[in-house]
Amino acid sequence: MKHLQISAVTLALGLAFTAHTALAEVSAADAAKLGKSLTPMGAEQAANASGSIPAWTGGLTTNTPNFKEGGHYEDPFGADKPLFTIDASNMDKYKDMLSAGQMAMLKKYSTYKLPVYPTRRTAAFPKKHYEETAANATKVKLAESGNGIVGTKGGIPFPIPQNGLEAVWNHLVRYKGDTYATQWSQLPVTREGTYTPVRFEYEFDIHFGSMTKTDAEKEDNKLFNFLQNVTAPARLAGNILLVHEFADQVKAPRQAWLYNAGQRRVRLAPNVAYDNPGTASDGLRTNDDFLMFNGATDRYNFKLVGKKEMVVPYNAYKISGNFIKTADLVKPGHFNQDHTRYEIHRTWVVEATLKENVNHVYSKRVFYIDEDSWMIQLADKYDARGELYRFAEAHGIQMPNVPMYYPTIEVQYDLNSGRYLVSSVRSDEPKFYERIKRSNSDYTPANLRNLGTR
Repeated sequence: MKHLQISAVTLALGLAFTAHTALAEVSAADAAKLGKSLTPMGAEQAANASGSIPAWTGGLTTNTPNFKEGGHYEDPFGADKPLFTIDASNMDKYKDMLSAGQMAMLKKYSTYKLPVYPTRRTAAFPKKHYEETAANATKVKLAESGNGIVGTKGGIPFPIPQNGLEAVWNHLVRYKGDTYATQWSQLPVTREGTYTPVRFEYEFDIHFGSMTKTDAEKEDNKLFNFLQNVTAPARLAGNILLVHEFADQVKAPRQAWLYNAGQRRVRLAPNVAYDNPGTASDGLRTNDDFLMFNGATDRYNFKLVGKKEMVVPYNAYKISGNFIKTADLVKPGHFNQDHTRYEIHRTWVVEATLKENVNHVYSKRVFYIDEDSWMIQLADKYDARGELYRFAEAHGIQMPNVPMYYPTIEVQYDLNSGRYLVSSVRSDEPKFYERIKRSNSDYTPANLRNLGTR
């Protein structure tokens, strides 16, 4: 079947990039391809040879007629039907388009499946973001040791990546909107399919690439401020986390503070990083698993393997809003795949291998990064023995009114225990993305104390 073949052109392109060193630079001629043969984000604009991946024509920038600002997004492709479904009985036929984690899930659970729909290249971003990205192509550098970027205040820093670390930094600083509030629940699911929801209220205050902040409002070197407030269950309610994240992490590493509701105290939280357990995750994700990967890059060597056509979650409108009850989203062993949508997309493949003399629960991670949005969509994670340990997938949607491609449901599977974690469940939430106005003083340790004692 022609549509299953990896594009020779894209793979050769990726392997050529891999051969470059960390100091390699993009030529002016290659940078000039952005917005022409390459999309403004650096993806291949043309369709693949078989037509299973269409050409990018600008993405989705128009909302459905009933959309209301701040509300949930209806499925603009609700009439689509699956082209085929991958399950344990036919997985070998499609193995070249599946990650090791997907294959492991299909082997482990006879009820796990991947319904594959027509590919819709919906990813689109603001014009200014495209302009910033084009300006970055030949000037942005990795910081000393690679743990940061310098030379830009917005846009994709490396739209034509020369190595794996550059591709990962594209994921870390991709456009995430402006200052906004959102709410969702996290479900740590047992082998039997039971769970106790943990509800969060979040604020993301974006500085890097903000479309609304003035230069005076943007803090130097700041990527974003992040505020997390646990509101349920009662035993966890009132605990608040504040994070300051920076572009050049050599110059300024992550700063984090935690307000403990029981003690009514604000304390530094240096453990909110790397492989320390994520908040209320029942040990099913690390801190740097959140949003598929976040934080410092200094514990891994990153190799750009190439570009590959993969079956990945995409345009997951059905599960991303409040259209399906929480109880219908989970099953013993895995997420309810009846409601999911997968498509064939080109992805950058990056292998992250743990450096010598440093510790992390994952000895290796393999990331599959969407060429159109720079969002990690799949992650295979290996333990110290080199055995596949965990698998994660991010289901996203295009938000036409922003515009941006945004991660919604995130699932972290533990292949050994049979448990899994579902994040960003909004089944009971009235709003999806609420634009808010904040000042820098709202995201200080002093104000964290004020928030906690109200």
